[in-house]
Amino acid sequence: MKPILEVAGSFEIPEKYMELYGRYKSKLDLSLARDFDDRPDGKLVLVTAMNPTPAGEGKTLTTIGLAQALNAIGEPTIAALREPSLGPCLGMKGGATGDNKAKLMPSEDINLHFTGDLHAITSAHNLLAAMIDNHIFQGNNLQIDTGRIVWKRAMDMNDRSLRQIVVGLGEGNGSVHESGFMITTASEVMAVLCLSEDPQDLKERLSRMVVAYNMAGEMITASQIGAIDAMTVLLKDAIKPNLVQTSEGTPAIVHGGPFANIAHGCSSVIGTRTALKLAKVVVTEAGFGADLGAEKFFDIKCRQAGLKPDAAVLVVTVKALKYNGGVVKSELDGSNMEALRIGMANVVRHLENIQKFGVPVMVAINHFANDAEEEISFIIEECRHLGIKAEISEVWAKGSQGGIQMAKTLRDMLQDEPSRFAPLYPDDLSITAKIETIVKEIYRGEGIKLTPKAEIKIRDLERQGFGHLPVCMAKTPYSFSDQGNLLGAPNHFTMQVRDVTLSAGAGFVVVHTGNIVTMPGLPEHPAAERIHLNEQGDVAGLL
Repeated sequence: MKPILEVAGSFEIPEKYMELYGRYKSKLDLSLARDFDDRPDGKLVLVTAMNPTPAGEGKTLTTIGLAQALNAIGEPTIAALREPSLGPCLGMKGGATGDNKAKLMPSEDINLHFTGDLHAITSAHNLLAAMIDNHIFQGNNLQIDTGRIVWKRAMDMNDRSLRQIVVGLGEGNGSVHESGFMITTASEVMAVLCLSEDPQDLKERLSRMVVAYNMAGEMITASQIGAIDAMTVLLKDAIKPNLVQTSEGTPAIVHGGPFANIAHGCSSVIGTRTALKLAKVVVTEAGFGADLGAEKFFDIKCRQAGLKPDAAVLVVTVKALKYNGGVVKSELDGSNMEALRIGMANVVRHLENIQKFGVPVMVAINHFANDAEEEISFIIEECRHLGIKAEISEVWAKGSQGGIQMAKTLRDMLQDEPSRFAPLYPDDLSITAKIETIVKEIYRGEGIKLTPKAEIKIRDLERQGFGHLPVCMAKTPYSFSDQGNLLGAPNHFTMQVRDVTLSAGAGFVVVHTGNIVTMPGLPEHPAAERIHLNEQGDVAGLL
């Protein structure tokens, strides 16, 4: 690793804007983007992927490797990525910083506690929860209905046993009522921090968050609880973007980390804006497949922040195509051209969807050592028939040199194919119409079925003036549908909407479908079983 001051110097970031966390990590002062405001913005490129599979697609890996390759061909590039969450790092996924010759560094620090941002968000979230219950205990002047407290607790860990709890048990411990935990990445505080423009916007958004309802059915906001100033203090450093580096010394701004299946799945607006002022090209990513992460990047983040993405890169793998074509995980290494053909429908649908936003797109084929040449050739040829350029990415094995052609193709696309970006739907559509638009246009379902609970909530939200907000779909990432086992490109399904909740501070309505939960559980053998300190005192097993 290079000292982070040297990495910053390569992009002419003055030391006065840096708050060092050791030699290899730094916070960037919020005045940096403002002081560089007279610079033109760089080009913004989104890296997304087909629906995730057990074999892994390598979206973060490709984002990092592509940024390195663009720098290698003379295009000054910064990567803008989300922060990993401890929950999946210690649960099913493991680390989330890339791997081998295309990874973020120092990877162990970033995967674990990093600069403390997620801890600060957790603390701010739970301070508000504690103050709500304390308000009730101290007399409940706001007449909060304890059966309608919607603000749960949060922790950055997977723990299914905390999804539903009862608080206040025992004498003198306050009102007994139901509560629960969500993972920090699903917290509205996380979404608010990632969508805020500056500290004042952060404070205003926090104040708008709805935490409960009173006996008359009226909303109670966080500002009425009196927690906002203290929460802002807890978040005063977390709002500043983090600067680290890739394995080849490419700068990376890693900031914020909302999940894409239960939140909006994008790194911070502040981090992206800062990167756009510093680099000619900014390569960012959005979580899970394009049906979730890319749609939310376009319809929520870009809509709110006024960002105009210039291009998109869809990451695919031979194994993921065969998995979507019906091959089980244990047999993905074997050649199966028929499954590959069937699975290609998943890729085609994602490509068509991205084009609906007016954004030029190319395909990056993340190469595995046992991929057959005929399989790779098939994908390239199928993309050619669609008028889409596809390039092989070997950044895992070769770093920037494994992504040179991919970077050149992207550079040409940025020069020759102008973006005509526009969100999928206008603000003035009804909430139900927005949900139906996403389900029909992106998921390709036949329609939606609202539970009576969801119908009532939508009616109430529109009556209260929130109908103009975009919707954030909480859905399984493994399928276009709300059923994780419907792989490939399913049709003729109806999306089941079981609940709708308001994130007034973040500025969107969350639509809960299927059996999606906001607190994941651990798998039978969590990644935590493999993580240890080796004899040299280094972290091992955090893949």
